[in-house]
Amino acid sequence: MTPLPTLRRLASAKVRDLYEVGDDHLLIVASDRISAFESVFPNPVPDKGRVLTAMSAFWFGELADVLPNHLVACDGPLVPDAVRGRALLVERLDMLPVEAIVRGCLTGRGYADYRRSGEVCGLALPLGLAESARLPEPIFTPSTKARPGEKDENIDFGTCVSVLGRALAEEVREASLELYRRGAARAAEQGLLLADTKFEFGTDAAGRLVLADELLTPDSARYWLADGYEPGVGRPSFDKQHVRDWLVGPESGWDCVSALPALPPEVVTATRDRYIEAYHRITGLSLADWPRDPADLRQPASRLGQCGGAGDRRDPHREQDVHRSRRPPALQPR
Repeated sequence: MTPLPTLRRLASAKVRDLYEVGDDHLLIVASDRISAFESVFPNPVPDKGRVLTAMSAFWFGELADVLPNHLVACDGPLVPDAVRGRALLVERLDMLPVEAIVRGCLTGRGYADYRRSGEVCGLALPLGLAESARLPEPIFTPSTKARPGEKDENIDFGTCVSVLGRALAEEVREASLELYRRGAARAAEQGLLLADTKFEFGTDAAGRLVLADELLTPDSARYWLADGYEPGVGRPSFDKQHVRDWLVGPESGWDCVSALPALPPEVVTATRDRYIEAYHRITGLSLADWPRDPADLRQPASRLGQCGGAGDRRDPHREQDVHRSRRPPALQPR
């Protein structure tokens, strides 16, 4: 947990801590904690929280024209110095009870489902696809939002419609696919494949769909090195797959039941390096420069690629901009 005595803590999850800021805003603080299989390792990965925050801010700016997002400020008077660089001031939203997952390659739980049934979330796929195969088109594969300690469950689009209603479910699907396409195109320019990712959405006081949580970070997306890509062959990745591989290997000694063991120093270092390299490759920026000077953050996201939030709805560093009508405290950190 990140102690901030002047703010009321609403929740603490595997990676993020959530604080109330006034009546209608929240502070999301990304820690250096790292998790696997719904549990948290006892030791952190240094700078991980800064990478997640900086990368989310970058993508919120880059993709603000696709859909409004919840980002208000990356810095400024309402972001305490103790968490500067690891915290985002965001709008309070009614969060949707589903996660929006888009897959461009067949891996992870999606591949496991495909091997059992030839389908992923009710979508039939071509026969004979190897693990990590690129799909003909990106597919929208939603899942439930599990309670802490439980696993999310893949659902088909019909179930998603029953939860959200058809109009909202279709809006979420189309927004998710476009966000993925744009993110994948940017990643490809930097020599990376965006294998899959998850998005989270909420609705604002006017009922409009808003992009929330984190965005295209190494915690929420699989980035693979594109050079030498071949289906069925493991790819160098820039996410926490390195940690999962160590955990399920013989070196960890983990029995799949006990609490997670401490990560050895070499795994911590390698994971930190992967996260930082992902940020540098995608943004072209150095993590050492994050966060940028607050005056720079007012510049258009397309020029700085750092902090843009939901377009130009507000100056992100004016305190008076964050006092509006109260909204339900629905956002939960992941």
